[in-house]
Amino acid sequence: MNDLYSRHRQVLPDWLALYYDEPIEITHGEGRHVWDSAGNKYLDFFGGILTTMTAHALPEVTKAVGEQAGRIVHSSTLYLNRPMVELAERIAQVSGIPDARVFFTTSGTEANDTALLLATAHRRSNTVLAMRNSYHGRSFSTVGITGNRTWSPTSLSPLQTLYVHGGVRTRGPFAELDDRAFIDACVADLKDILGHTRPPAALIAEPVQGVGGFTSPPDGLYAAFHEVLKEHGILWIADEVQTGWGRTGDHFWGWQAHAQSGPPDLVTFAKGIGNGASIGGVIARAEIMNCLDANSISTFGGTQLTMAAGLANLTYLLEHDLQGNARRVGGLLIERLRAVAAQLPGVREVRGRGLMIGIELVKPGTDEADPQAASTVLEVAREGGLLIGKGGGHNTSALRVAPPLSLTVAEAEEGAAILEQALRSTY
Repeated sequence: MNDLYSRHRQVLPDWLALYYDEPIEITHGEGRHVWDSAGNKYLDFFGGILTTMTAHALPEVTKAVGEQAGRIVHSSTLYLNRPMVELAERIAQVSGIPDARVFFTTSGTEANDTALLLATAHRRSNTVLAMRNSYHGRSFSTVGITGNRTWSPTSLSPLQTLYVHGGVRTRGPFAELDDRAFIDACVADLKDILGHTRPPAALIAEPVQGVGGFTSPPDGLYAAFHEVLKEHGILWIADEVQTGWGRTGDHFWGWQAHAQSGPPDLVTFAKGIGNGASIGGVIARAEIMNCLDANSISTFGGTQLTMAAGLANLTYLLEHDLQGNARRVGGLLIERLRAVAAQLPGVREVRGRGLMIGIELVKPGTDEADPQAASTVLEVAREGGLLIGKGGGHNTSALRVAPPLSLTVAEAEEGAAILEQALRSTY
């Protein structure tokens, strides 16, 4: 392993982050478990950053990929592509967007990049509203709208970005307000911004902020924002890269917790739909999707191999009601973790819904973020046989728990026990 790490350091960028003091190589997986090159077995509660959505080595997906690879792997979007059309039909059907069109990319970054292209072209404006503490990808344009300094290496951008309050419920200037007053204050902030700028193209928002530490506003905030946006013709882009496909349990899409004023104008997706295959995409009303007045294709977006994976994965997810499983098992897991947190002075909050759970850590006796504790818990959990993630904004530090949606009650209990031991040993 040390040899592989040395080779990694020689040929890959220094800023390409690795977990753990002694990084591990994951060699194979099955169900909710993975194994490293030393033969150690782990319960996977992070799923390749929320990407292995259903299960590792899911037979239905591996079979579909193998059969498709035996026919044709790729032809580009210049030719008719049956798997791409079939997956687009399924996604349009479940999208909740009227007269939906779907464009496939290879990642969530590219999906958000495409949504920004569509919105700015449709509105003829390069001003974008985004949320504080947000993360939308690694490309030049998406870094430019990311409201999280840890993941924003440059202030240069092709866009003018204005950041709105509301993505974090329990921190910031409105944290002490009740939910209704919180929403009202954030809406007033939005209206104030709109009085000081040229007309924006869109608001882009994650219903639950992923990299930011699984934070979210009260249900209905984005519906209230949407009412204001519609008055000005401003588009609403829901970044569902991490929240889509039933992960939050209560809803198939994260935006549905904010659906009182109708669906978003655009939805971006990626990660879980491919169960590890590189799929991203944008769903939009036809008038928005078709607004481009120049040629545009995607060489690898919608390639037959990934589309076969996505079709098989989505079919499995729907037929086995994994959204319902996320709601039931996730509900048990979050209550179990809250019971543990109540006994530990370093756990400020356990939050989330479904199988998207954040555990915010602070230095005991303070409200100050404790990133070193988060790293320690990550290490101790790994030693105990559990893989989790971490995140947070400029003054937060959180553990991220997001297992595959097929997680069983027994596995949830096992993972919670390991995580409890890791937290107790840290605090």
